[in-house]
Amino acid sequence: MQEMNITAATAQWLTTAYMLTMSVVIPMTGSVLDRFSTRTVFFTAMTLFISGTVLAIVAPSFAVLLCARVIQAGGSALMIPLLMTTVMTFIPVTKRGQMMGWISVVISVAPAIGPTISGLVLELLSWRWLFAIMAPVAVVTTIIAFFSLSNVSQARPAHFDMPSIMLSVLGFGGIVFGLSSIGESSEGDAPISPLVPLVIGAVALVMFVLRQLHLQRTDQALLDLRPFRHRGFAMPLVMVAITMSALFGTLILLPLFLQSVRGLSTLETGLVLLPGGVAQGAASLIVGRLYDRYGARPLVIPGTLVMLASLGSFAFLGRHTTVWLVVLFYAVLSLALAFVTTPLLTSSLGSLPSRLYSHGSAIANTVQQLAGAAGTALFVTALSLSSAAARAGGLAPMAAQEAGMRGALSLGAVLAIVPAIMSFFVDRPSSS
Repeated sequence: MQEMNITAATAQWLTTAYMLTMSVVIPMTGSVLDRFSTRTVFFTAMTLFISGTVLAIVAPSFAVLLCARVIQAGGSALMIPLLMTTVMTFIPVTKRGQMMGWISVVISVAPAIGPTISGLVLELLSWRWLFAIMAPVAVVTTIIAFFSLSNVSQARPAHFDMPSIMLSVLGFGGIVFGLSSIGESSEGDAPISPLVPLVIGAVALVMFVLRQLHLQRTDQALLDLRPFRHRGFAMPLVMVAITMSALFGTLILLPLFLQSVRGLSTLETGLVLLPGGVAQGAASLIVGRLYDRYGARPLVIPGTLVMLASLGSFAFLGRHTTVWLVVLFYAVLSLALAFVTTPLLTSSLGSLPSRLYSHGSAIANTVQQLAGAAGTALFVTALSLSSAAARAGGLAPMAAQEAGMRGALSLGAVLAIVPAIMSFFVDRPSSS
């Protein structure tokens, strides 16, 4: 913002554009993974990610930096479903939980150490080094993969239906854009009303679903929706979606609380969140092994109950809450999430026949993107409305901000009630 002389509303597009690209590309990956080999998709994804990273390093303007982020997101959108599809295809049923645990380590630890590392980098170097330190890692990974990566699935004919692609872009892109704009709109900064892209996205999404139901009769759907016919797939995925909404909403507010209410720096905030991410990563390895032995239900039930309790505890945070208590609350939440997300995703994808793995992975990752956007929008809007109501009631700005935080964070506990109830009806699928 300082070096490019842009506002916060403009700068946030570096995140929003990334989410938009992910939400548009991921629904197409089911057909992409069917049509192209593992190596082809992997090296395409890495080429996109490296190209976007290098472009970001040398970006002379915000517009170029934004384009770089979109290119990066294209690579990420291909990589994540490829990772899950490869695991489901290549790893034996008896070891899937363990391998999904390793994936959870990556997913949980990376965002946890990201703020800490970026805080250190920005204290010593320019923002360009945030991208420069990623480039060599990505290049080395690609070189290693060139010599070691095998094709675990073979390419087969797949139809890319252009009307479906356009409807997917309008549907998923419109909904994510609309949800991402709600927070800006509540503060009067949105360029257009969020209702416009939300309505367009909803209509396009309905048309997209109807077209996929028609095309899948002849195996020509861009995103095959037949995984939803499997109860073992749909119910855990609904629980993951609600959990992700509560998690993303909490994660967007917690740093705001630590910085605006408790007065911590960016680096200190990153350090507060670090133990939770590390704890979740370590627990995921244990949870993966336990899933292989006992199935999902014995893990998910206590996980969702502890998640409910820990999210409820955030509603009592205030100006006088000690930082160590926040560290404890977040670490407990992170441990609970390890017992929820890994078993649910493994159980959901494991309930499908192998021919639907690629489309099941695409659906699961698309749902998580939409859930994250929805949770962020819901919590930010609740914060704005609660804070405004508190100010109107005569509270001072800091007290109103604190009251708004408590009101918004309490939503996490409300949302967590649903997966806590549903957890009693989940179990490990019997299919392989």
